Amino acid sequence: QVQLVESGGGLVQNGDSLRLSCVLSGHIFSNYNMGWFRQVPGKEREFVAHIRWDGGNTDYADSVKGRFTISRDNAKNTVWLQMSNLKPEDTAAYYCAAGMATLVWREWTMPTDYNYWGQGTQVTVSS
Repeated sequence: QVQLVESGGGLVQNGDSLRLSCVLSGHIFSNYNMGWFRQVPGKEREFVAHIRWDGGNTDYADSVKGRFTISRDNAKNTVWLQMSNLKPEDTAAYYCAAGMATLVWREWTMPTDYNYWGQGTQVTVSS
């Protein structure tokens, strides 16, 4: 059974930085493309960033491009989301997701592209 556990959320001020971590257990980490999404109450889950199974390709939502960086270490079964210059509009619950890497092309920007989800970690940015 694949499990994802996020950590690193918290309360920060406008302009601060924060790094989220997500550890996958129960399967071979390098079999999965990894993504980060976020969600605020009453809204749909929103794509934030994606990284290919080998770290060779990354993609970001326009709203975070240039401020957030996704990275992974397959030896540590871990994916990170480094968030810089945080803004109040970044406030949300952040979710890590794993999607089995296949030959079928996907954009990896939709929640339905992913098979497993973490429980979420709250990020709150005060103004």
